[in-house]
Amino acid sequence: MRSTVIFLAFALLGAVVTSCASADPIVGPPPQPVQDIYVPDPPGYRAVAWVEGLEVPWSLVFLGDGRALVSERPGRIRLIRDGVLQPHPYAAFEITEGAANSLTDFFVGLVTGGEGGLMGLAVHPDFPEQPFIYAMYTYRDADGDNANRVVRLRDMGDDMGDRARFDRVIIDGIPASRFHNGGGLAFGPDGMLYVTTGDASKPEIAQDLKSPGGKILRLTPEGGIPDDNPFPDSPVYSYGHRNPQGPAWHPKTGHLFATEHGPSGEFGLGAYDEINLIDPGGNYGWPEVVGAPGLVDFIDPIVVWTQDAVPPGDAAFHDGALFVATMKSESLVRIELAQTADDYRVKRIAHWFADEWGEGRYGRLRDVTVGPDGTLYFTTTNRDGRGDPRPGDDTIYRLERVD
Repeated sequence: MRSTVIFLAFALLGAVVTSCASADPIVGPPPQPVQDIYVPDPPGYRAVAWVEGLEVPWSLVFLGDGRALVSERPGRIRLIRDGVLQPHPYAAFEITEGAANSLTDFFVGLVTGGEGGLMGLAVHPDFPEQPFIYAMYTYRDADGDNANRVVRLRDMGDDMGDRARFDRVIIDGIPASRFHNGGGLAFGPDGMLYVTTGDASKPEIAQDLKSPGGKILRLTPEGGIPDDNPFPDSPVYSYGHRNPQGPAWHPKTGHLFATEHGPSGEFGLGAYDEINLIDPGGNYGWPEVVGAPGLVDFIDPIVVWTQDAVPPGDAAFHDGALFVATMKSESLVRIELAQTADDYRVKRIAHWFADEWGEGRYGRLRDVTVGPDGTLYFTTTNRDGRGDPRPGDDTIYRLERVD
């Protein structure tokens, strides 16, 4: 099985493992030269409810033929056709208390609770010629332990009433826990699949190149290891991440950005949520550093929220800026960037649709993505047990221009 090959690749990386410091992290200041502002009514824009009645939506993707898919953490991929939520699921995962590790049990064995469950989705870049959908979810393995895996589904279209069937496992054995599962999936402009993985509440594995946890992974669409990955025979693209979320590529430069959750009690620290510019093979410091201390062995974030936890979900570039969905701060954050050589300077950070931190019009936001019509869409996650559901929640909103 291909996932076994990838698992073995991690075991061969002992010579390049960076040890995790046992001391508390070195804490640095925020790198951005600007203060956040709040814009409850962004001029020229309004948010309009597009689809309502979802249960903890995690990831929204568009198929480009009038169809969209949205994953719900409890284990359903829902189909949206021409803006209408369809009653039957596109794919459904059965929650079980026992182990279900075989491919025949693919749609059985989902584990939910905390931050686990059905998470990210991605669409093959050559869809529909390559009719594949990718999904990441938490399950219980044969030893009774929780793990995360990425699988590929085949879109059957009208042949099966707009449903999907299992195709293959892309990668398996990603560490899982109640918290810090990562879960972001996206194809880059290079046609490769990027997977964000959390440290599974074990900070030390983020610095361990033998572990797929606390990393951004890069794979071929079939689950292989690209020849030009930064570490030989390894899917690891960057490491030293606590709980990275959505990847996003700058539309002009192709540079990869990723959001990341900062500590929530580890080492007595809180907040320090991040936006990172990702370099191949880069070490982003967790748990040896937080913030931006400027140490030569680690890559500093370009944005760190040091005072209040944001924390960020997915991110997407739209209309010349980076948009980030945030949960605890309850805002759609718009970050203006200026490029300087291969680096970026933060010009402005504005929290849209919020009067102040934690006082947002739509509550907790999880996903943000650009549709085929060039419009930005974002989702709420108010039914995740940490939010205050509004009427119609959970909801997908469409960002529309107004005169």
